[in-house]
Amino acid sequence: MFRGVNNINLDAKGRMAIPTRYREPLIENHNGSLVITVNHSERCLWILPIDEWLVLERKVAALPNMNSQNARLQRILIGHATEVDMDKSGRVLIPPPLREFANLDKQVVLIGQVNKFELWSEALWNEKRDQWLAEDFSDNSLPIDLESLSL
Repeated sequence: MFRGVNNINLDAKGRMAIPTRYREPLIENHNGSLVITVNHSERCLWILPIDEWLVLERKVAALPNMNSQNARLQRILIGHATEVDMDKSGRVLIPPPLREFANLDKQVVLIGQVNKFELWSEALWNEKRDQWLAEDFSDNSLPIDLESLSL
């Protein structure tokens, strides 16, 4: 389970140290093997353990590609998917095209999303987070899936 917000620095080579609390589960359960791809709806990256990626990849690949939206999703998610392995220091290299897509510079934010991570530029994350927190659901625009949720 991945959760939490982690501020991280990329080194000069574009490597990111996976936070210590995630390293052991990633090594034990996934041999430290990850897949990084672009998020289809935001300028951030998804980082998934290889096993989680394979489940998602099968679902996306099985979509009928004669539908233009399905084909676009396949091109974006599968086409940008890059396998990476954690090194002995718990670092992964974020490939240059993916860093460019997400506008990643030195300061990044890794967001745990239960079965995957999102990797954001710190500046864009702060902007989006503040925007989302400022949104008001008082106009009854809460998605129907959330109406029965009790917090």
